[in-house]
Amino acid sequence: MTRLVSGDKLQHFKRELLTQQELREEPNKYLYEFVGLATHSETMEKMVVYRALYGGGELFVRPAEMFFSRVDHEKYPTVKQKYRFEKI
Repeated sequence: MTRLVSGDKLQHFKRELLTQQELREEPNKYLYEFVGLATHSETMEKMVVYRALYGGGELFVRPAEMFFSRVDHEKYPTVKQKYRFEKI
């Protein structure tokens, strides 16, 4: 995966599953801005902080191991994207 810096734009793999109508209605659906890396204060687990570029622009946090994981192509066989989140 490409090294990310704050402000990078990311696409979640589920964006590929949206219909053209859904994309017209919400063109930024499943697009995010990378905010940075954080460390869980209790477990010391590395976390990724990111902001949705749709809806209310909520901030999210996800374990880095999950964030940078590969798409399960058995569950999502039509998805071309290799990783759960990819820089665009």
